[in-house]
Amino acid sequence: MSVSGNVGTMLLCLTVPTAARAQQGLQSLSRDSVAPAATAIDPDAAPRPTIRAFRTSAPLVIDGKLAEPSWHNADSTWGFISNVPQVGYPESEKTVVRILYDERYLYVGATLYDSDPDRLTISGLEQDFETHDSDVFAIALDTYHDSQNAFLFATNPAGAVFDAQVFNDSRYTNRDWEGVIDIKTEIHDSGWTAEIAIPFTTLRFRGTNGDQTWGINFMRRIRRRNEDAYWAPLNRPYRVHKMSRAGSLQGLSGLRQGRNLAFKPYVSVGRRVGELRVADRGNELDAGIDIKYGITPRLTLDVTAFTDFSQVEVDQEQVNLTRFPLFFPEKRDFFMENAGSFNFGDVTERDYRMGSSLREFTLFHSRRVGLSDDRQPVPILTGGRLSGGTGDFEIGLIDVQTRESGATPAENFALARLRYNILGNSDVGLMLVNRQGTSDGATDEYNRSYGIDANFRLLDHMLINSYLAATDEPNVVGDRKTARLQIAWRDPIWDLSGFVKHVGDAFNPAVGFVQRRNVRQLFATLGAHPQPTLPAIIEFNPYADLDFIANLDGSPETRSITGGFGTTFLDGGVLSLEYVNQFERLLEPDVIAGVELPAGDYDFNDATISYTSSGARKLSGKLSLSRGGFFDGSKTSVALGGLLRPSHHLSLDVTAQHNEVTLLDSTFTADVFAGRLRYAYSTRLFLSAFVQYNTSSEELVTNVRFNLIHAPLSDVFLVYTERRNVDSGTVMDRVVTAKVTRLFAF
Repeated sequence: MSVSGNVGTMLLCLTVPTAARAQQGLQSLSRDSVAPAATAIDPDAAPRPTIRAFRTSAPLVIDGKLAEPSWHNADSTWGFISNVPQVGYPESEKTVVRILYDERYLYVGATLYDSDPDRLTISGLEQDFETHDSDVFAIALDTYHDSQNAFLFATNPAGAVFDAQVFNDSRYTNRDWEGVIDIKTEIHDSGWTAEIAIPFTTLRFRGTNGDQTWGINFMRRIRRRNEDAYWAPLNRPYRVHKMSRAGSLQGLSGLRQGRNLAFKPYVSVGRRVGELRVADRGNELDAGIDIKYGITPRLTLDVTAFTDFSQVEVDQEQVNLTRFPLFFPEKRDFFMENAGSFNFGDVTERDYRMGSSLREFTLFHSRRVGLSDDRQPVPILTGGRLSGGTGDFEIGLIDVQTRESGATPAENFALARLRYNILGNSDVGLMLVNRQGTSDGATDEYNRSYGIDANFRLLDHMLINSYLAATDEPNVVGDRKTARLQIAWRDPIWDLSGFVKHVGDAFNPAVGFVQRRNVRQLFATLGAHPQPTLPAIIEFNPYADLDFIANLDGSPETRSITGGFGTTFLDGGVLSLEYVNQFERLLEPDVIAGVELPAGDYDFNDATISYTSSGARKLSGKLSLSRGGFFDGSKTSVALGGLLRPSHHLSLDVTAQHNEVTLLDSTFTADVFAGRLRYAYSTRLFLSAFVQYNTSSEELVTNVRFNLIHAPLSDVFLVYTERRNVDSGTVMDRVVTAKVTRLFAF
């Protein structure tokens, strides 16, 4: 009997696996597997393991076979411990890891035994594939052994590459970092193997003739069982890049980084037509260059000239049913790399309910650089970024000069970020941001932001985050400050958080994003994560939130009381129920969803049920139903999503969002439809098509991209983008671009 019961039909047959099948999966072991222990260990109390790297002089062929004698002579380690679905038990299938190195590379070889290799799950071949929906082997390296920062590499049985940087002991993950790495895998009768060669030039470390010790951890995911296991045991909810709980890699000596200098020039040609200014139409020929130089092992300089972002995927369409501006995330590589180093604002922590995020306030939002308010590109002339650290300090500097474009003047954007690490895993810091006009007649126009922040981790589970920031610009009076103090607690069971926040009426970070001004906010939440011994259930999550916002005169503007209950199933599916009591006070008439509502008090309720099925299946999906009041009327929202993945070469992802709103006795609908087709011929050749239709704007947006990785971190792009008004049939903007990049590393 399906554990989803009568919910299964409503959720389009996206059912949870039976308890009998789940138990059978956990107990299907190969002859080399480790049987589950009678009792679990405490991951927090378990000693941290050690592995030794052996130097090899014999050449290695990276083919996924681990056939060279050097591999058999290397130190090996096994005995991974799971934290999902049950904490502290041995992995259900044996994983063996070995490490070698020579003058140029660190080599990692893993044998991942599997009693049923025909059921390995592979989510795709693309760079930075969705790791949660795939069998995975991952390695995290703390090259400075400071328990703070890490390089993360992962692969699936088809050899796809995932790489990232992680900062501040797992607080920030930069998925957009890319490093040169060679990975090959092979599936065989006993499971699969992974062979990884990481050039030392990809990493940052202290070069020395003496011995080095690095922090290290490994992770194995068996997706069909929703099982995550770690070499250095971790409690839930930690991840492999929690470097303060990592093991040790010993035996490294005589390491040299080289010059750490890389050039990446590009050439692009294109043609743009549509309902545009005459100056923006026609043929385009552009060339530019990116330069990366490792000034010190921990300090990197990036320089870009005549920057081009034509290969970047278009923004995802959104429907705005609020009275506040929408937040669009950054997608451009230059700004995404090391982005975590420049975070300042309502930062979030993994697995904590924080009540706010950078979508509500960030002092630096890089989309304000090189993009107009209506999301049109503004040409970037030059840009530079210095990021990294020295001693206990983390440093980040950015300077970008844009060119004049139509009515938008040329501007200079400058940022300085400094953090000082204290108490092992805490920090205090400051940020300065300046936006200055540089065109004739605009040099007196400026906006400056500055702030200090402090982030403390105490008692293993407590967070204290705070900041104080202000802005300055000509001819502006009023309260130009913002501040927040947050305290949060998250252990394997309890989840508590609360904050107080102040935003002045004249606070205006012109290179940042702030959703609401002239407010004082109070937020509190209490939740739990019990893990019952029930078939096919991993965890329950009941929670309650209180969010109260008043203006600076003390008049209440918003109050929401939320009660919710989540259930995480053994296969990774999640069922959520939520009920919200909402109060909104409009002190003056305001436009909501295109309708002007009169001033007054509005009290309404809303209920939501949502289900997300396991992404490990060939057909998966999600459904969300929301129904309730909306100011003086009502709102019904339905969101559907489906992912069809017949093989790891091909996937089709479709979404539909329908909103029916009644306000002032008038009813209207706002819908967004999207479809994304991805085809990967190999881990180096990709084709994708992304089509969106927004009924509110009557716009059909099409983005088709061809990508060939012809050398490490070197690409050929062919991109077609079109924005069309469906009602009139008019092509508003159409761009065809070809772009070639090539990385030269020294």
